[in-house]
Amino acid sequence: MERLSFGLLDLKLAEGAGQDTASMTFSGYGAVFGNMDAYGDVIAKGAFTKTIAEFKTSGVWPAMLLQHGGWGIGADDFTPVGVWTEIREDGHGLYVEGTLADTPRGREIYTLMKMKPRPAINGMSIGYIAKEWVARSKPEEPRRTLTAIELVEVSLVTFPANGKARVTGVKSDGECPTIREAEFALREAGFSRKQAKLILADGFKGLPLRDAEEGDVDELAAMVRRNIDALRA
Repeated sequence: MERLSFGLLDLKLAEGAGQDTASMTFSGYGAVFGNMDAYGDVIAKGAFTKTIAEFKTSGVWPAMLLQHGGWGIGADDFTPVGVWTEIREDGHGLYVEGTLADTPRGREIYTLMKMKPRPAINGMSIGYIAKEWVARSKPEEPRRTLTAIELVEVSLVTFPANGKARVTGVKSDGECPTIREAEFALREAGFSRKQAKLILADGFKGLPLRDAEEGDVDELAAMVRRNIDALRA
């Protein structure tokens, strides 16, 4: 499963009288069309048409998770934090509406989303399986233009991988990322937790890359650097 991350640029919270949390509903965009992500991928308009029709027919909708389920260590990590009540494409991207669960985690997330002067949770990310895409034919083109996607989950996240879509952020001015940030970047690039720790300890030579060519390793390294840059943005 792959991931694309975006800022909650159009986040709207539906609040009741007296600022209560009875509804705990919100809306925003899980994906934006034509916007290149940190991995060089772009989503084309219409990419979600089939998957939306399928889950609305079957009734089995994408999950609402926090941080893509975190490390997946405990049962709570993959427990949904709410439900999506509407998912559709419009001219801008993948529009979503959701309701957070009336649980300690749901109420905590809602409080973080309402914080002033800025929300503490301000990112949204999709977990998906790429079904169809067009590979680039020129160096200046996106790595892939995704034309058909199977949507698995939509997460609320702290660190969107797409730096341009972040609501707020402070440049690090060359400051080195922490070990935790580097490990997170490797996990976002598709490595397992064990692989990420091996790379941090021994570099890419710590992995059994028997089938990888030199160019593949360079591409992996470049992807990790882009993820780290996005985290520090």
